[in-house]
Amino acid sequence: MLNIVLANDDGVHAPGINILKETLRSIANVIVVAPMNERSTTGHTLTLDTTVRLEEIADDVYACNGFPADCSLMAIGHLFKNPHSKYYGQKIDLLVSGINRGANLGQDVYYSGTVAAAREAAFHGIPAIAVSSCMDFKNPDKNTLYYYSASNFIKTLVQSNISKAIPQMTLLNINVPWCAEAEILGTKVTRTGLRKYSEDIEERLDFRGRRYYWIGGVYKGFEEFPDSDCQAIEDKMISVAPVKLCDYGRSQMEIIEDLKGFLENIFPR
Repeated sequence: MLNIVLANDDGVHAPGINILKETLRSIANVIVVAPMNERSTTGHTLTLDTTVRLEEIADDVYACNGFPADCSLMAIGHLFKNPHSKYYGQKIDLLVSGINRGANLGQDVYYSGTVAAAREAAFHGIPAIAVSSCMDFKNPDKNTLYYYSASNFIKTLVQSNISKAIPQMTLLNINVPWCAEAEILGTKVTRTGLRKYSEDIEERLDFRGRRYYWIGGVYKGFEEFPDSDCQAIEDKMISVAPVKLCDYGRSQMEIIEDLKGFLENIFPR
């Protein structure tokens, strides 16, 4: 069976990663390495100025005090390379980061800890996927069964050998509508879009009269252009966006066309 590492930025106890673990364990060896606490919107941070700790809190489930990219690196550089580890001598076939609580669309991929964990794996030549469930935080429906729409989609991809179809130095950023599987209208290979935010900075005073600030902002929609990840979610379709990390090898358009062919074999129209 494949060795699949799961990471995230919502924390090791988050429902998304645990539902994904439950779903994939029937078809793969699943090892979870995730932050001890929530690390959302931390980008591609690595812990270089203090100690990193790793604790096995259940069989094949590890909590790390670092950031999402640290979690990937601890799996790659420690758990699978340490002669004293039970995984020593094996290889990681796929790293999946998620399932994130909320969308990672448009330029949000550059802030996302979820995407960073996948990107760190891709930097090390490991096929990587970031997957998010697009919960609407303005009108939150907290039905955790909707995570299965994403986890079952990932399971189907794994069973179809997606790990062989992801080019080097490319990750797949997958966003799934926050709804039941039966309500999803299809799957679309997309390009990274552009979301609009008000980017408000709110100034306040503390009890000593000193200024402090909250970075906030309200989501204002997205730029409309063909095949964007934002538009796919608006149309209640699963968005599969290849994110190319280096400018060599196949072009972005070649990768998109190859991926379209791969997905059409699995999900014929």
